[in-house]
Formats: sequence, structure tokens, C-alpha cells
Amino acid sequence: MKTITLYDVARLAGVSYQTVSRVINDAAHVSAKTREKVQQAMAELHYVPNRGAQMLAGKRTRTLGLITTDLALHAPSQIASAVKTRAGEEGASVLISMVENPGHCRAAVQELLAQRVEALLVNVPLEDADAEQLSALASPVPVLFLDVSPSARVNSLVFDAQQGAKLGAEHLLGLGHQRIALLSGPESSVSARARRTGWQSILSEAGLKPAGIAYGDWSAASGYEKGHQLLAGPALPDAILVANDQMALGVMRACAEKGIAIPGQISVVGFDDTTDSAWFSPPLTTIRQAFREAGERSVEWLLAPSSGEANWQHQLPVTLIARHSSARCTPQQASREELAQQLKSLARLAEQLARG
Repeated sequence: MKTITLYDVARLAGVSYQTVSRVINDAAHVSAKTREKVQQAMAELHYVPNRGAQMLAGKRTRTLGLITTDLALHAPSQIASAVKTRAGEEGASVLISMVENPGHCRAAVQELLAQRVEALLVNVPLEDADAEQLSALASPVPVLFLDVSPSARVNSLVFDAQQGAKLGAEHLLGLGHQRIALLSGPESSVSARARRTGWQSILSEAGLKPAGIAYGDWSAASGYEKGHQLLAGPALPDAILVANDQMALGVMRACAEKGIAIPGQISVVGFDDTTDSAWFSPPLTTIRQAFREAGERSVEWLLAPSSGEANWQHQLPVTLIARHSSARCTPQQASREELAQQLKSLARLAEQLARG
């Protein structure tokens, strides 16, 4: 099969080789009519520009690099999809490097820089020092981080995890729940720690302690396992705050296996508002994070990074989406918990009497 060249495109379009090159490189001083003729010729001949040759020639590639965690998880996949779509609308391409843990980010940055990306988006949970080191490594290529704390001296676009945690906890407290258990994400995640800290702060202000704390890995399987753990105590929590919707799905499965009604006996609140959350049984109350907006805003910044402003930081808002997995704590629930506490007290008293 014959290889299609710029000369073939130029011949079909009736323009010079240099004009085709200017269109491919998005150069100025090409009329809209000429640009359209060249693009039609490229489409007819199925011509694909040689990006490798452009990189070797030192030309702009309009290529962005995305370093992300497991795309099997909802949030990273939604953000990656939005980044690809928005970049395509702007005539840019995206190279994706998926890493298993934060320790692999340095190698991923070096690999993407070797492919001459013009900017980097990092959607991996990173401590401040690690993010700052990656930013310095990539310089002068701009880098934007999506999972760092506000104290990191880097460019960042993050959701307000503290506000989201507050909304979820206050929602349950407003429904009269007192025994609230927490299912956090992994300790290594900055956003998971922020959500847990926010929950504990609101409970503390209400004079309460968590009815239990467990740590999952964001997957539904870990939500199922840790859900059984939180439900195994002598007194059932009357609500569980869960750090993402996939783990909340696992918790709901654990409740179903134990015959625990949601929300009749226990309320469940998730975090993310995935596309499937409204179709859980019952539909999940959750904290909405606008992942598509995050991806789109990221691309806009990467292609025009805030006029060179150092340490640009922005927080995206979150909202509570109240559905049917949470409801007002019933008197029956409250009396059941009181009875459980009384039984525990009697058991301790019997043990003390037996010791003599």
C-alpha cells in the first residue's frame, strides 16, 4: 500500500507543500477556504500527520500528558474521558500514563516529557513534597495537580473535600442520626484523609464520636468487606458515611445480606455521585463532584496556564444530592440502640460481679 505524503495532499488540494504544512501545524496566515480544502484532501486520502517527525523538528505538538490512577475506578475514568473530549475539541491530543501507586509518577513524568508533551495533568494522590518535586522535575512544562492538599505549592484544581464531608455529616445529623460510622478511602489518599477529617470535625462539634471507622481501597469489593466489619459490632450504627459511591454499593450489598433495611434500619451516604448512583437500590444519597467539569477546566488551564501565575489554585464546589438511601432516624432505631447499650452495661456489670 502506497504511503500518503504531504505532496499527495497538496496535489489533491491544489496548494503548495508549504501550505499543507502550515495547516497541519495550525499556523496563521491561512485562509479559512484554503484550510478547509486541505482538510478535505487529508480526509479523502486518510492522511495522518507524523507527530513523531514534528517532535523531532522541535515543533509544537499540542499534546497533553495525563498521569492517572486506575481507570477502572469511576472518578479517574470520568476525568480522563472529559480531558480527551475537551482536548480533541481544541485540536490537541492526550497521552495517558496509568500508574499503580504514587511512587511511579516520577518515571511517568520523564516518559511523557520525552514525548515532548506541552503540559501535564496529574490525577494521583500526592503528598505536598512529592507534588512539588514533580512540578520542579517537569519545569518549564506546566503541571496541574488534581489530588493534592491546598497547602501544596503547586498548580492545583481540586474539589472541596472538607465542604463535601461537612454536607454529608450535617445531612445525617439533621435527620437525627447519632451513631454514625465512617468508611474512609485509603490512608495514602489526600482526598480520603480530608473527607475523614471533615466528618470527624462535624461529629466532634455535635459532641459525638464515630460509631466505627474502617478503611477501604475505593472499590465496591472493599466496601462490601468493610461494610460487614462495621455492621458486626454489638450495636448497629444507624448511619454510615462512605468516601465514594463504589464502596457505598458494597456496603449496601453487605446490609442486604444481613437483612438490614436501607433506610429503615440504617442510612447510607456516598461521595462522588457516579452515573449509576441514582439507580442503586435504593437510590444513593451522595455528594456530587462534577468530574466532567474538572476535566474540561483542566484542559483549558493546560492550554493557557493562567498567564504564567505561580501556584495557581482553585477549588471546585460540591453539592449534596439527597435520594432514598437516607431518612430520618426512627424512634424504633433509637430505642434499639439504647437497649443495646443497656445490655452492654449489664454484661460488664455481670463480668465484674463474677470476678468478685
